[in-house]
Amino acid sequence: MFFKKLSLRKKKTMSDTLPCPKCGNEYTYESEGLMVCSECFHEWNPNDAPEPTGDEAVKVLDSNGNELHDGDSVIVIKDLPVKGMPKPVKAGTKVKNIRLTDGDHNIDCKIEGFGSMGLKSEFVRKA
Repeated sequence: MFFKKLSLRKKKTMSDTLPCPKCGNEYTYESEGLMVCSECFHEWNPNDAPEPTGDEAVKVLDSNGNELHDGDSVIVIKDLPVKGMPKPVKAGTKVKNIRLTDGDHNIDCKIEGFGSMGLKSEFVRKA
């Protein structure tokens, strides 16, 4: 007769897990040595130093690796199609007074002839 070997590992409870450093969600779980947030699906190593928060977390670089700041002027480096518009934003278009945000399109700006829009920093260079 075969008997199952009993595991003596302590089962983790919700109070033992770490909150997500990105969104602060307390419902996280361990997966293959990493902690995973059940809300934003951010993965991190619990043994590493915590990620910076606040102003330190937003560090946006342009296509040449220069750091961008709120209020900078940038130049678009390639034609960018705009959904719903018949023409693209042309390469060489200067965009003034940008605002940095979190997310995929990390630059909020107003472009003359197009209005308010979000740009990816990889398609601009600092003016």
